[in-house]
Amino acid sequence: MLSAFTTQFLLPRENQLFMYRPQIKVLDCTIRDGGLINKWQFSDELVRATYQAVSEAGVDYMEIGYKAPREMFDPKEYGKWRFCDEDDVKRVLDGLELKSKLACMVDIGRVNEADILPVRDSIFDMIRVACYVKDVDKGIALSNHLMDKGYEVTLNIMAVSTNLEKDIDEALAQLNDTAIPCVYVVDSYGSMYCEDITFLVKKYLQAMPNKTIGIHCHNNRQLAFGNTVQAIIDGANMLDASVYGIGRGAGNCTLELLLGFLKNPKYSLRPVLKLIQDYYLPLREEIEWGYLIPYMVTGMLNEHPRAGIEWRASENRDKYAEFYDTMVHSEMIE
Repeated sequence: MLSAFTTQFLLPRENQLFMYRPQIKVLDCTIRDGGLINKWQFSDELVRATYQAVSEAGVDYMEIGYKAPREMFDPKEYGKWRFCDEDDVKRVLDGLELKSKLACMVDIGRVNEADILPVRDSIFDMIRVACYVKDVDKGIALSNHLMDKGYEVTLNIMAVSTNLEKDIDEALAQLNDTAIPCVYVVDSYGSMYCEDITFLVKKYLQAMPNKTIGIHCHNNRQLAFGNTVQAIIDGANMLDASVYGIGRGAGNCTLELLLGFLKNPKYSLRPVLKLIQDYYLPLREEIEWGYLIPYMVTGMLNEHPRAGIEWRASENRDKYAEFYDTMVHSEMIE
């Protein structure tokens, strides 16, 4: 059997190009997306170790959490990475060489714009704006405000698998007329197959030829990594991934698989493997994430994973057939 090392040189060169493009950037969303599991109650030690490891691994950006108002989310219930106060981030990362750029996410309707400092006074380099198609005008307005403050910005269109094509087309036409540099295809429910990824990435590129396209995949159908690779092949250059796949429900594309796939010598796999060994294997004993049947079912039905999350928290957690019956019956009623 031929090794992967051998077969990469037997492939025609045009089929190797997706493995290495200098334009490709990797964003680690471990703490931000992983915090959806435990309300961002990560220890300072784990967050610091995560940043240090992904930075040593050459990852371009680390998204350390959300920037949300405390009047909306009780700090007694939610950890500091729900709020990303500048002082908290600076304290936890104090003394580290900040080789990876820092990012955070804001949700439309869940952010106080006045709380966001000009980039010259902030530890953050990038702010990612999350919105649904119906709110793309609000997403554009917030993105413009953040760019005026000097930030790198991406706009992430959430749950795009639930939208009509004409609504997607209208949103992309609006975005094409803006200065927003990067727009994401987001498989929020982990429902997409590779052909869906190809369809959307090519649609985004055709509608917005001067913008970078990003990809964020969830692993409900065990396709987060495969779909990310497909997006790379189709021309996406901003890639989201998380350490050991941690993220809401079935989790995300695994950072270690992605770094092992990309043929760019600036990325190093070993720091991430050591991080998993020292921090994320023990964390996996405390909180649950990754592929499970209830998340497979919600992905198949193109549904938010909240029903699967609630089921896993109940006494019926392993009664998969009953969960399937409940979800399918609910779909039939609707």
